[in-house]
Order: sequence, then C-alpha cells, then structure tokens
Amino acid sequence: MLYWLLVPLRSDFFLFNVFRYITVRTAAAGITALVLSFLLGPRVIRLLERRQIGQEIRADGPKAHYAKKGTPSMGGLLVILCTLLPTLLWGNLSDIYVWVAILSMVLFGLVGLVDDILKVRRKQSLGLRPGQKIIMQVVVAAAVGLIFIWMGSRGQFSLSLSFPFLKQWAPVLGWFYLPWIMFILVGSSNAVNLADGLDGLAIGLTLISVAALTALTYVAGHALWSQYLNIARVPQAAELTVFVGAFAGSCLGFLWFNCHPAKIFMGDVGALSLGATMAVIALLIKQEFLLFTLAGVFILEAVSVLLQVSYFKLSKGKRIFKMAPLHHHFELSGWPEERVVIRFWILGIIFALFSLSTLKLR
Repeated sequence: MLYWLLVPLRSDFFLFNVFRYITVRTAAAGITALVLSFLLGPRVIRLLERRQIGQEIRADGPKAHYAKKGTPSMGGLLVILCTLLPTLLWGNLSDIYVWVAILSMVLFGLVGLVDDILKVRRKQSLGLRPGQKIIMQVVVAAAVGLIFIWMGSRGQFSLSLSFPFLKQWAPVLGWFYLPWIMFILVGSSNAVNLADGLDGLAIGLTLISVAALTALTYVAGHALWSQYLNIARVPQAAELTVFVGAFAGSCLGFLWFNCHPAKIFMGDVGALSLGATMAVIALLIKQEFLLFTLAGVFILEAVSVLLQVSYFKLSKGKRIFKMAPLHHHFELSGWPEERVVIRFWILGIIFALFSLSTLKLR
C-alpha cells in the first residue's frame, strides 16, 4: 500500500524515488516486521496466558520438558501476522508471486491452527490424527500446486525443472509438476514441525534458511546477477524479495521471545506455515533442489524419524537413536538444551553457506 502511495510522489519529491528499489523496501519490510514483533509479542503472550492456551507435553518425551507445560503456544500467529502486515505495507501487491506466498502461508497456518485448537480443547499433545493432518496438508498443497499450474499456463511460471550443475537439461513437466510441488510442500512443512521441539531451535533454523532465501530471491529477480551466476532468472521474483525480507524480520523478532527459556512456542500453526512458505519461495525462484541443502538440518531431523520408525518396525522394537527426532537423541545423551540448539544453528549456517557457494560453483 505504501508502495502505491509513495512511489508516485517521486516526481514531486526526489527522496521518494528510493522506494522504487527492491533493496530499500525489503530492508523496510524486515525492520517493520521486527518492530511489530517486539511491540505485539508481549501482548500476544499475555492474551494466550489469559485464554489458557498453553503447550501440552508428550508423555513419552524427555522429562526435562515437563516444566514447559502451560507455556503459551500458537505463537506462529505472531510470525504470520508480522510477515503479512509489512508485506502489505511495502510490497507491490500487483505481483502474483507475492500473493502465492501469502496464500500458502495462511492456508498451511490454518491447518496447524486446527491442530493446535484441538490440542488445547483436549488438554493433550495430540490434536489431529497423523492421517488427518497429512490429508489436510495434501489438499492444501494440491490447491497451491494448481495455482502454480495455472500460472504456468499463463506464462507466469516455468513448469520446467532447473537442476543444479545441469544447465542444459530442464525438462518441462506440465501437469506432472503438480505431484512434485505437493511433495516439496508437505515434506518441508512436516520437516520444520518435527524440528520444533527445543526452545529457539526451529525458528532459529528457519531464520538462517530464510536469510539465505532472501539473497537467492533477490538474485533470481535481478537481470545482471542471475546472468552472472548463470541461474534461472525469474523477473517476478524481484518483488517477492520484500515478502521474504519481512519473513526474516518476523522470525528474528519471534526468536527474541522463543529463545531459552521460551516465553512462547510457535505451535503447529507456526511450524507448518513456516515450512511450507520456505518451500513455496524455493519453488517460485526455481531453486527447490537447493532447498534440500539450504534446510539441511530440517532434512536430518525428518530422516532421523523415518529411520527410527522403520528400524523399530523391522527389528521388532530396537532403536537407532535414543529418541527421535535427532535433537532429542542428543538431549538424552547428556547435552544441555542450549548446546543442542546452538550447535544445530551452527550446522544450519554451514548448510546455508554451502548452498549459497554452489551458485558460483555452477
């Protein structure tokens, strides 16, 4: 909204010309999101406490977590709100890529919200049954995927796959792109959800990934940088950078309240929406394969669960890890919670730097 208000004034006031630039509005969106988080965070925490919307702890989880019971949950609503408002203020709302990202964040957030509400009503850590949650995620992912297909039919999105290091091979998938999009969205949202088990862990890792995605989105939308790095240029992605900047700012603001000892948890409304939104951004800028390394820690967390469950069934009761996801294994091995979180953050930074370095290697 401010974009439409301020940019036309550049003919009368030279200083308003700066609001034409993506970098300026991305920085403004990120700062606005951060300030909003600081202003709204304490109010949201008090509201959730009054409503007695608190975290329920798994009975089979680490005993050290029992003290966290009752900590305000559904904090993901704060992340969503502090991402959307700055985007609406500073973004060019005529860009369809921005609206696809907004819609994806809201829809997956609604799935998580239903799960969180059921947990609160039942006073237990289980909301939706796993099958129900997956079905809802698949339906939402299919709806988002159909939007991608529609955009492709209008020439607003390329339905070809861009493989890293294979510049000359970009097969056009057409409708076969739909199951791929669904897989990426559902997988990413669940991977972040599995990592959301320690104070600051998931939001810190998300912040690292989104910071890298901000740079990737800007490069994808920039004619010179995309040509120099020889990656797929996506002109519409330029405006998406404002959304990603706001996303990063809101993650940083939420981390202020979610770091150990956490005053608020993001809940499924946050975890599912954040994971899906990262996937949508990667898809829009044609870097979905890079998401596998960019979000490497999330992938490790998800794989640890798959290995644990599979081995448990095949071996009739034996385990690979002391507990899955992976962060619980290190907790039960004697690592303090803060050490697990910080070392996982370090690993996340390494994955992010490696992902960015591959751009030049290509």
